[in-house]
Amino acid sequence: DLQVGEWVIVETAKGAEAGRVVIAPRQLQESQVNDPLKPVMRRASRHDVLLRQHYRAQEDSVLATCRERVHAHHLPMKLIEADYSFDGSRLTIAFTAEGRVDFRDLVKDLAGQFKTRIELRQIGDRDEAKAHEGFGICGRHYCCSSWLDDFPPVSIKMAKEQELPLNPSKITGPCGRLLC
Repeated sequence: DLQVGEWVIVETAKGAEAGRVVIAPRQLQESQVNDPLKPVMRRASRHDVLLRQHYRAQEDSVLATCRERVHAHHLPMKLIEADYSFDGSRLTIAFTAEGRVDFRDLVKDLAGQFKTRIELRQIGDRDEAKAHEGFGICGRHYCCSSWLDDFPPVSIKMAKEQELPLNPSKITGPCGRLLC
C-alpha cells in the first residue's frame, strides 16, 4: 500500500538506504523487471527523512574538506562527489585519476575527521559526466545522467556505420569519449 512520492528504507548492495517511491507496487508487470528487486524494509519515519536531509546538506562542505586533505597528502586524484548514506554511517567519495592511487593514509585521515566509515571509489570519465548532469548538444540532459544505466563500448566503426561526420568535435561527448 505504498504511494508514489512516499519515503521508504530499502535494502541495497551497500546496506540500508532511503529512497522515494516512483512507481506504485503492482504498477509494473513482473516481466518488465530485469533484475530481482530488493525488498522495502519499512516506511521511512520523519526522523529518517530529517536525518537524510541533514547529511545531504553537509555533502558539499565535506567534499571541500576532502579536497583539502587530498591536496595535503599530494595525491593525483580529482574528487567528483561525496555521498552519505541516509543515516550517516557511511561516506562514499567518488574520484577520477589517471591510474591507481594509494589512498590508505587519506582514508584513515578522513575517518578520524568525519567519525564514519569512508569508502573511496574510482570512477571513469563517463561516470564523471553522469555525476555532473549537464546538457548535451541536442539540448536535452546527458543520456548517461537521465536514462542510460550502463556504458557499452562505443567504437569509431559505429560512427562510420551511421554515416556520421568523423569530426572529433562533433562525435565526442562531454566526457571526452565518443558519444554514446
